[in-house]
Formats: sequence, C-alpha cells, structure tokens
Amino acid sequence: MIFSSLFFLFVFLPLTLLVYLFVPKKAKNIVLLISSLIFYAWGEPVYILLMVFSIIYNYISGMEIDFYRRRGNTAQLRLIFWLAVGVNLGILGFFKYYGFLLENLNRILPFTIKYTPLALPIGISFYTFQTLSYIIDVYRGDVDVQRNPINFGLYISMFPQLIAGPIVRYSDIEAQLTDRKVTFEGFGQGVKFFVKGLAKKVLLANNIGMAYTAISALPADKFSALAAWIGAVAYTFQIYFDFSGYSDMAIGLGKMFGFTFMMNFDHPYISSSITEFWRRWHISLSTWFREYVYIPLGGNREGTAKAIRNLFIVWTLTGFWHGAAWNFVVWGLYYGVLLVLEKYVLHPVIERLPGAVRHIYALFFVVIGWVIFAAPSLSSAVHYIHVMFGGGTAADGSAGVYYLYNYLIILILCALCSGPGVTASLNRCIVARERRKRIFVIALYIAAFICSIAFLVNATYNPFLYFRF
Repeated sequence: MIFSSLFFLFVFLPLTLLVYLFVPKKAKNIVLLISSLIFYAWGEPVYILLMVFSIIYNYISGMEIDFYRRRGNTAQLRLIFWLAVGVNLGILGFFKYYGFLLENLNRILPFTIKYTPLALPIGISFYTFQTLSYIIDVYRGDVDVQRNPINFGLYISMFPQLIAGPIVRYSDIEAQLTDRKVTFEGFGQGVKFFVKGLAKKVLLANNIGMAYTAISALPADKFSALAAWIGAVAYTFQIYFDFSGYSDMAIGLGKMFGFTFMMNFDHPYISSSITEFWRRWHISLSTWFREYVYIPLGGNREGTAKAIRNLFIVWTLTGFWHGAAWNFVVWGLYYGVLLVLEKYVLHPVIERLPGAVRHIYALFFVVIGWVIFAAPSLSSAVHYIHVMFGGGTAADGSAGVYYLYNYLIILILCALCSGPGVTASLNRCIVARERRKRIFVIALYIAAFICSIAFLVNATYNPFLYFRF
C-alpha cells in the first residue's frame, strides 16, 4: 500500500483516523500498531513475519542489554549487543545483498551457484536502521530501554514513516510514544504537509518522471545529447519530488496522530556546493551515518588521513545502503571523492566563485550523480553519460527538441517548486492577518488535493522510486 493510492486516501487512512481519535488514550498505540501491521501486510503478507520477528527480537535484546549494562557485566553486554547488531545487519544483508553476492561470485567461479532471487521486503533498509539506532543508544546508555512491547512495536512499524522514512531515531520520539496530543492546529498542519507532499508526488514527480522513462527508452539513433540532458534533469526533479513528497506526507501523517518527525529535505537544489547539498538531502540518513558510523570511527578528530578514510567508509556504505548493484557503490564513492575534494582541496576556490557559478557547479555534479544512481547497471550509466557529452550516434536532436517542447512547462514548474520561494509565499499567506490571503491558500491546497485525486483516478504511471531501497 502506498500513500498516493485511492484505497489509502479514502479507506485506510479515514478508518484509522476515525478509530484512533475516538479510542481512549491507553488504546491509541494499540490502534496504531495494528493499523501499521495491516498497512505493511497489505503489500507484503509474507514479510510481515519478518517485521514481527524484528520487533520481538530487538525488544528482547534491548531488555538484555539494559540488564547487563546496569549490572556492569561488560563481557555479556558486548556479546548481546554485537549479536543484535549482527542479526539485524544479517537479515538486511541476506534479503538485500545475497543475490548480488552470488551473481558476482558466479562471474568469477568456474561453476555456477544456482539461487532464487528474493523480493526485497519493503522498507527493510529504513526499519533496520531504526532498530540499530535503538540498540546502539540503549547500549550507550543514551536512552532508557523501552519496556512496553506495544510502544516498541509501534516505534519500529509506525506506518507513516515505515516504507520511506524519514529514519526516526528512538531518542527523537521516546517521549512522544507515551505522551502526545492531537490538537486542532497540529492536525491542520499535518493535513497541509500531507497535501503538499501528495501534490509533489502526483502532480510533479509522476509527470516529469514520464519524460525520463520515455527518453531512457529511446533507440540509439534518437538518443542525442540534448535528449540525454533533458532526461537527466527530468530524473533529478522526479526523485526529489517523489522522495521529498513521500517524506512530507509521512511528516503530515505523523502530525495527524500527534507525532513530530524531523524534516528530511531542505530545498537541496539551491545548494552551492556538494557539502551543502548533503546537508539538505535525506537529512535523516546523513544524520544516522554521522552519529553511528562517522563519529564512532573518529570523525575528523584523528588527523586528515583518518578523516578521509572515515568519509570513504561512510560513502561506500551510503551507496551500498541504497541498493545491491555496482552503480550504487560507485555513486557513493563518487560523492565521497567530491566531498573529500571540496573539504581539503577545492573549498578556498569555491568560496571565491560568484554565487551563480557555485550553484551551477553543484547542480552539474548532482545531475551526473543521479544518472549513475538511476541507471539499471554501471555500464548503462557510463553509456548515458557518454551520450550526454556528445558520444551518442543519433543523427539529429529532433527527439530532444520534441521532449523539451512537450515538457518545458512542467520543467519550469519543477524548478520553481524545488526552491524555497513558493513554500515561503504560502506560509506568509497562512499567517497573514488578511482573511483573503488565508482563504486563497486554503483554496489552493484544496485544488491541489482535487487535482491529485483526478490524476490518480486515471493514473497508469504512479511509481515510488524508493521502493527499490
């Protein structure tokens, strides 16, 4: 089940809200937990068992870690902790990477290992990182162990952010699991976030995504440099509005149920460096790797050589986290190289450049990065980039002109909506004292919701890109 589906919008969500708002406070977490398990089982009936196992195992592990930590039994504490880390990473590795491992082994071994490809459990990368953050924080003593199994199960399986984040650290919502309120104002903010995210996903991501899909399927004699650049820019907008739209919907749903989740995107395409881009893109993932990998490895506290080593470890893992394919590993290393160069070589040069030049520089490398990320294989990514820089065999650029003409308006809309100006203007109108401005914004959100539903009714193209991860 996805948020941008008619069943979710008009059946699952209204029923869940209706029951949740009218049950006693003590039953609210039970309602949300049951709803979350139904939500997950709707699309993954088999893997619900994996989700339940993860909840039970990590709940017990947390209790054991707390038990041995309080008694100062260091040896047993470390054993239980590393066993929990190993089990969580082992489950993620088996379902996400075992096919990748065997495929590559079959290329070098003199015999073939037969295997059956497994469907990737939806959201496993996200909820595994959440369980790991809990286990690590309990081990460190940064948070109290969660003794209520219902509350812990809700933390792991909460449907608003289950399938696509943001990755919620236990410390961020520890208090909210037991003490939260649904207010009229908070519910209204949640609706606003949700409608904004739905519009970004359905009206912008889906429509601009059709351009990339069509262009990437062009035959060689039509695939020109112009077409390749339009396709790359189209995917750049598609993945942003697709993923940030889902994050906005998750944040909005959280507010409807009384939770506050961290913002996951902060207009990344206005960045003037790659470093700034990664402060604004998928903030919860960057925060997770910084807190649980980069800093424990030593960060930048032990000299330049080790800091560079730590950056490359983090970015190799970041690439691998996104998918079991070499193009994801290369994508992670690509950003590792860029960030190291910016930090230790290019920073003084970049700072002296005009703002517009820095912005173009950042966007250029981001677009190239998305080509590597989007490609079905590393070789196809290399080919696509080769065509972007004039290495194609297209006789003319007529296909590129055709797609530019047909998608120019949506490209302009995407460019405008990817910046902070539109959101800032709407927010100013919402808080304005003039009633007409507030009514205009409310009407605009209603119109965006109606248009989104109209598109979904006849939708033949409604993918969610991060289901791959």
